[in-house]
Amino acid sequence: MGRLFNDIRSALTSAGIECGEARSIGLMLLEWAVGLSASDVLAGGDDELPACARRRLCPLVKRLAMGEPIQYVTGTTQFCGLNIGVKPGVLIPRPETEELVEAVTGRVGINILDIGTGSGCIALALKHICPMATVTAFDISAEALSIASDNARRLGLDVRFEQCDILAKQPDGRLWDTIVSNPPYVCDEERCEMLPTVSDYEPHIALFVPDSDPLLFYTAITRFATRSLTPGGLLAFEANRRFAFEVEQLLRRSGFDHTEVRQDIFGNNRFVMGTYGLTT
Repeated sequence: MGRLFNDIRSALTSAGIECGEARSIGLMLLEWAVGLSASDVLAGGDDELPACARRRLCPLVKRLAMGEPIQYVTGTTQFCGLNIGVKPGVLIPRPETEELVEAVTGRVGINILDIGTGSGCIALALKHICPMATVTAFDISAEALSIASDNARRLGLDVRFEQCDILAKQPDGRLWDTIVSNPPYVCDEERCEMLPTVSDYEPHIALFVPDSDPLLFYTAITRFATRSLTPGGLLAFEANRRFAFEVEQLLRRSGFDHTEVRQDIFGNNRFVMGTYGLTT
């Protein structure tokens, strides 16, 4: 590895970033900013960069050293094989949310609704996987919807985006075969447990719920789903691992059948789903 990469890694570790993570971030930065692959860097190709390229990297490294996520610095991340644009107005998609998409793939119908779409990652991934489906996505944030719409245009995926507050949204006669959501679910009291790269940069409106009402969004979405799903329609959530079984109980009390809680790759109770209007 060349001197430039080692300088970047040193700057990041000096800022308190763990060595392995600093290495990964440095490699991602060099590939995105100047087109050097990991193999190029390992061969010392970063030492051959012109001075103008090195100068372009300096402010980016400073942003990373201050804790800004690499995905916001580069403005992009990978999700279910798609290149999703991200900015501070939307959450950075997580691997667990890719698992949510995988969990519902094969069970979705032809009309799909994604509630709290953010960057549009779930809606766009499902449209990509199920091109014949009609996909709609809700979000309260105009900024998020703008980012999601830009992603849809760039990817050439036809998704309808609508601004609404699901806490106040009333059913309007439209029916969906599948409703999927990764709503805000981090309790305020859990904020201190989060990394500053998350709590200091990602939008709080998409992260946090009051300690007094951790199921706030699950309750509203479930109520909406009971009047907006076709018979046998699927409701699927990503959930706070602390409350996954409480969310399942909420679904059961609301008339959902075949409810289940699934774990993510880390062994956390993370996904809750059920079908509506069937008998067990």
